[in-house]
Amino acid sequence: MMNLILFSLSLTLLFHSHFSTTQALSPAKSPAASPPAPPLAPVPAPTATPTEAPTASTPSADITKILGKSGRFTLFLRLLKNTNVGETINSQLSNSNSGLTVFAPTDSAFSTLGLGTLNSLPDKQQIQLVQFHILPNFFSITQLQTVSNPLRTQAGENGPGEFPLNVTTVGSQEKLSTGLMNTTITDTLYTDNKLVVYQVDSVLLPSKIFGSLDKKATPVAAANSPTSSSDSDDDAKPVASGAVSLTMHGMVVNIGVAVVASFLL
Repeated sequence: MMNLILFSLSLTLLFHSHFSTTQALSPAKSPAASPPAPPLAPVPAPTATPTEAPTASTPSADITKILGKSGRFTLFLRLLKNTNVGETINSQLSNSNSGLTVFAPTDSAFSTLGLGTLNSLPDKQQIQLVQFHILPNFFSITQLQTVSNPLRTQAGENGPGEFPLNVTTVGSQEKLSTGLMNTTITDTLYTDNKLVVYQVDSVLLPSKIFGSLDKKATPVAAANSPTSSSDSDDDAKPVASGAVSLTMHGMVVNIGVAVVASFLL
């Protein structure tokens, strides 16, 4: 009996020892792997804001500011304003790709006009006179040397024959001819790829407006009238230091530019 008990105890110890050894040798279960984190979305690189390209509604130049900087074109500026042609020029620069060419007379150029000449013109002819100084295309000095005459101006509606303007090259100068008078381009005030403004020292007089006037009333006649040497000092009545001499019934009147301006416009 004692042997049976000892045998059972030995089997129990042997089984327990074998189970412990097997459990110790078995590899431990690895913890469940966590799901991989989703990849980070790439951050877009900052892009530079493009410079806004000029559009057709953005004018490249302002004719009023260009002429105003010089201070020598106050009378032409006043005409541009009174006839609204200045606004038309800026509008065309904003909405057209053909460009414009402007011939701007100086204040002294207007002093050669007869007294009250501009006031005697109806509104339509005042507009046409200003438009006669504008070509509906951009012409550089080099291009003016090769253009076909007559040039079409913005005055009139029937092509270049109604208000003809001719350009000729004499030496290194470009001369303008209207059929009644001639003048020379003396300076380039402004130029870009759409607008060029030239200075001229005479007002361009279209023959359609001034050609039918009586010779005594021709705007340039007063400036060209000779002064009689027999006129006495008593007959001469100077009004202001003079840019213009007018011979009126033997009386010489010297009128300054400022005085002329008040009568012209």
